[in-house]
Amino acid sequence: QVQLVESGGGLVQPGGSLRLSCATSGIIFRLNTMGWYRQAPGKERELVATITSGFITNYADSVRGRFTASRDNAKNAVYLQMNSLKPEDTAVYYCYSRSTGGANYWGQGTQVTVSS
Repeated sequence: QVQLVESGGGLVQPGGSLRLSCATSGIIFRLNTMGWYRQAPGKERELVATITSGFITNYADSVRGRFTASRDNAKNAVYLQMNSLKPEDTAVYYCYSRSTGGANYWGQGTQVTVSS
């Protein structure tokens, strides 16, 4: 059974930082591309960042330079370090995994709210 479980969301003031974590099981983690998406109220889900099995990262223009994705293959976990947070970063953040066979998996999401 595949499980992706996010943690680390919460309320933070503008300019602050948060670190999201995603613990996984049931997948061949070291071979999968991992990523983070987000969905704000009334908007479509959008890509935030991806990190391949070769540790190559890709970021949305809106977060590049502020967010950093990383992975720990020994812990089967992926992380998203978010700095200089803005109110427009407020959203539910979802962990994502894509297998080499093209199967997609999602976590249940964690709320990030940036507000003073």
